[in-house]
Amino acid sequence: MAKTLPNLTFTSLILTIVTVLFSSLTLSTAKPYRFSRTISPESLGLKKENLSHFHFYFHDILSGPKPTAVRVASAPMTSTSATFFGSVVMIDNPLTVGPELNSKLVGRAQGIYASASQTEVGLLMVLNLAFTHGKYNGSALSILGRNPVFSTVREMPIVGGSGFFRFARGYARAKTHSFDLSTGNAVVEYNVYVFHY
Repeated sequence: MAKTLPNLTFTSLILTIVTVLFSSLTLSTAKPYRFSRTISPESLGLKKENLSHFHFYFHDILSGPKPTAVRVASAPMTSTSATFFGSVVMIDNPLTVGPELNSKLVGRAQGIYASASQTEVGLLMVLNLAFTHGKYNGSALSILGRNPVFSTVREMPIVGGSGFFRFARGYARAKTHSFDLSTGNAVVEYNVYVFHY
Protein backbone atom coordinates (compact mmCIF):
# COMPACT_ATOMS: atom_id res chain seq x y z
CA MET A 1 0.00 0.00 0.00
CA ALA A 2 1.44 3.36 -1.07
CA LYS A 3 2.06 6.04 1.52
CA THR A 4 0.42 9.42 0.98
CA LEU A 5 2.13 12.68 1.76
CA PRO A 6 0.62 14.70 4.55
CA ASN A 7 -1.33 17.73 3.30
CA LEU A 8 1.14 20.17 4.79
CA THR A 9 4.10 18.78 2.86
CA PHE A 10 2.16 18.60 -0.40
CA THR A 11 0.99 22.20 0.04
CA SER A 12 4.58 23.36 0.75
CA LEU A 13 5.80 21.56 -2.37
CA ILE A 14 3.15 23.23 -4.56
CA LEU A 15 3.98 26.69 -3.10
CA THR A 16 7.70 26.16 -3.75
CA ILE A 17 7.07 25.15 -7.38
CA VAL A 18 4.79 28.15 -7.98
CA THR A 19 7.37 30.50 -6.36
CA VAL A 20 10.22 29.15 -8.55
CA LEU A 21 8.11 29.45 -11.72
CA PHE A 22 7.03 33.00 -10.82
CA SER A 23 10.64 34.00 -10.03
CA SER A 24 11.84 32.65 -13.38
CA LEU A 25 9.14 34.59 -15.17
CA THR A 26 10.04 37.78 -13.30
CA LEU A 27 13.78 37.39 -14.01
CA SER A 28 13.22 36.79 -17.71
CA THR A 29 11.10 39.93 -18.08
CA ALA A 30 13.31 42.23 -15.94
CA LYS A 31 15.17 45.00 -17.78
CA PRO A 32 18.87 44.04 -18.03
CA TYR A 33 21.60 46.38 -16.79
CA ARG A 34 23.63 48.03 -19.53
CA PHE A 35 27.43 48.10 -19.55
CA SER A 36 27.77 50.31 -22.62
CA ARG A 37 25.74 52.15 -25.19
CA THR A 38 26.29 54.44 -28.15
CA ILE A 39 25.30 58.06 -27.71
CA SER A 40 25.54 61.13 -29.90
CA PRO A 41 28.27 63.70 -29.10
CA GLU A 42 25.59 66.41 -29.17
CA SER A 43 23.89 64.84 -26.14
CA LEU A 44 26.97 65.85 -24.11
CA GLY A 45 27.12 69.32 -25.62
CA LEU A 46 29.99 68.40 -27.98
CA LYS A 47 29.32 70.33 -31.16
CA LYS A 48 32.40 71.84 -32.77
CA GLU A 49 35.97 70.75 -32.16
CA ASN A 50 38.51 73.56 -31.68
CA LEU A 51 42.29 73.62 -32.02
CA SER A 52 43.97 75.81 -29.38
CA HIS A 53 47.59 76.84 -28.86
CA PHE A 54 48.92 77.50 -25.35
CA HIS A 55 52.32 79.06 -24.63
CA PHE A 56 53.83 79.18 -21.13
CA TYR A 57 56.95 78.50 -19.06
CA PHE A 58 57.43 75.55 -16.70
CA HIS A 59 59.60 76.26 -13.63
CA ASP A 60 61.31 73.14 -12.24
CA ILE A 61 62.76 74.27 -8.88
CA LEU A 62 64.90 71.71 -7.03
CA SER A 63 66.70 74.08 -4.64
CA GLY A 64 65.87 76.58 -1.91
CA PRO A 65 63.48 76.45 1.03
CA LYS A 66 60.40 75.60 -1.10
CA PRO A 67 61.38 73.33 -3.99
CA THR A 68 58.61 72.46 -6.46
CA ALA A 69 60.33 69.26 -7.62
CA VAL A 70 61.32 66.66 -5.01
CA ARG A 71 62.91 63.24 -5.49
CA VAL A 72 60.62 60.67 -3.88
CA ALA A 73 62.29 57.42 -4.98
CA SER A 74 65.46 56.03 -6.48
CA ALA A 75 67.11 52.70 -7.19
CA PRO A 76 70.33 51.44 -5.57
CA MET A 77 72.17 52.19 -8.83
CA THR A 78 70.73 55.72 -9.33
CA SER A 79 73.61 57.51 -7.59
CA THR A 80 76.19 55.83 -9.85
CA SER A 81 74.18 56.13 -13.07
CA ALA A 82 75.20 58.83 -15.56
CA THR A 83 71.52 59.24 -16.47
CA PHE A 84 70.11 59.05 -12.88
CA PHE A 85 68.26 55.92 -14.01
CA GLY A 86 65.55 54.94 -11.54
CA SER A 87 65.07 58.37 -10.01
CA VAL A 88 61.43 59.47 -9.51
CA VAL A 89 60.56 63.12 -8.89
CA MET A 90 57.19 64.49 -7.74
CA ILE A 91 56.40 67.97 -9.05
CA ASP A 92 54.07 70.90 -8.43
CA ASN A 93 55.74 73.36 -10.80
CA PRO A 94 54.42 76.85 -11.57
CA LEU A 95 53.37 77.65 -15.15
CA THR A 96 53.83 81.31 -16.06
CA VAL A 97 53.28 83.48 -19.14
CA GLY A 98 56.92 84.63 -19.18
CA PRO A 99 60.25 82.98 -18.32
CA GLU A 100 60.53 84.98 -15.07
CA LEU A 101 59.15 83.18 -12.01
CA ASN A 102 57.33 86.34 -10.93
CA SER A 103 55.47 86.70 -14.25
CA LYS A 104 51.73 85.95 -14.36
CA LEU A 105 50.85 82.48 -12.99
CA VAL A 106 48.46 80.58 -15.30
CA GLY A 107 48.61 77.11 -13.76
CA ARG A 108 50.70 74.34 -12.29
CA ALA A 109 52.30 71.17 -13.67
CA GLN A 110 51.48 68.44 -11.16
CA GLY A 111 52.62 64.84 -11.36
CA ILE A 112 55.86 62.91 -11.69
CA TYR A 113 58.82 62.51 -13.95
CA ALA A 114 61.18 59.58 -13.77
CA SER A 115 64.52 58.77 -15.36
CA ALA A 116 63.65 55.88 -17.64
CA SER A 117 66.74 55.51 -19.84
CA GLN A 118 70.13 53.98 -19.12
CA THR A 119 71.77 55.55 -22.18
CA GLU A 120 70.57 59.19 -22.13
CA VAL A 121 68.74 61.53 -19.77
CA GLY A 122 65.29 60.47 -20.91
CA LEU A 123 62.34 61.10 -18.63
CA LEU A 124 58.95 59.46 -18.44
CA MET A 125 56.56 62.41 -17.91
CA VAL A 126 53.21 61.72 -16.21
CA LEU A 127 51.60 65.02 -15.33
CA ASN A 128 48.59 67.29 -15.44
CA LEU A 129 48.78 70.86 -16.63
CA ALA A 130 46.26 72.29 -14.14
CA PHE A 131 45.18 75.74 -15.30
CA THR A 132 44.17 78.49 -12.85
CA HIS A 133 43.55 81.43 -15.16
CA GLY A 134 40.56 82.77 -17.11
CA LYS A 135 38.03 80.45 -18.70
CA TYR A 136 40.45 77.52 -18.29
CA ASN A 137 40.51 77.85 -14.48
CA GLY A 138 39.84 74.40 -12.97
CA SER A 139 40.55 72.53 -16.21
CA ALA A 140 43.56 70.33 -16.92
CA LEU A 141 45.44 68.69 -19.77
CA SER A 142 47.20 65.35 -19.21
CA ILE A 143 50.65 64.48 -20.59
CA LEU A 144 52.03 60.96 -20.75
CA GLY A 145 55.21 60.64 -22.77
CA ARG A 146 58.97 60.54 -23.21
CA ASN A 147 61.14 63.61 -22.64
CA PRO A 148 64.75 63.26 -23.90
CA VAL A 149 66.01 66.24 -21.89
CA PHE A 150 69.08 67.16 -23.96
CA SER A 151 67.22 67.25 -27.28
CA THR A 152 66.67 70.82 -28.45
CA VAL A 153 62.90 70.33 -28.72
CA ARG A 154 60.97 67.47 -27.13
CA GLU A 155 57.49 66.41 -28.17
CA MET A 156 55.10 64.69 -25.78
CA PRO A 157 51.48 63.61 -26.34
CA ILE A 158 48.46 65.19 -24.70
CA VAL A 159 46.40 62.10 -23.90
CA GLY A 160 43.30 63.72 -22.43
CA GLY A 161 41.95 66.34 -20.13
CA SER A 162 39.21 67.42 -17.78
CA GLY A 163 36.78 70.30 -17.42
CA PHE A 164 37.09 72.54 -20.48
CA PHE A 165 39.37 69.89 -22.04
CA ARG A 166 37.19 66.78 -21.91
CA PHE A 167 38.04 64.54 -24.92
CA ALA A 168 41.25 66.55 -25.54
CA ARG A 169 44.10 65.27 -27.66
CA GLY A 170 47.23 66.88 -29.04
CA TYR A 171 50.89 67.39 -28.27
CA ALA A 172 53.25 69.53 -26.22
CA ARG A 173 56.60 70.82 -27.45
CA ALA A 174 59.12 71.55 -24.71
CA LYS A 175 62.34 73.56 -25.14
CA THR A 176 64.77 74.38 -22.34
CA HIS A 177 64.90 78.13 -21.79
CA SER A 178 67.49 78.06 -18.98
CA PHE A 179 69.23 75.53 -16.75
CA ASP A 180 71.34 76.26 -13.65
CA LEU A 181 74.07 73.63 -13.25
CA SER A 182 74.71 74.54 -9.60
CA THR A 183 71.07 74.19 -8.41
CA GLY A 184 69.51 71.92 -11.04
CA ASN A 185 66.71 74.47 -11.50
CA ALA A 186 65.30 74.74 -15.01
CA VAL A 187 62.87 76.90 -16.94
CA VAL A 188 61.26 75.12 -19.87
CA GLU A 189 59.25 76.81 -22.62
CA TYR A 190 56.10 74.90 -23.61
CA ASN A 191 53.99 75.20 -26.75
CA VAL A 192 50.87 73.04 -26.47
CA TYR A 193 48.55 72.33 -29.39
CA VAL A 194 45.30 70.65 -28.43
CA PHE A 195 42.01 69.66 -30.06
CA HIS A 196 39.06 70.04 -27.68
CA TYR A 197 35.37 70.88 -27.71
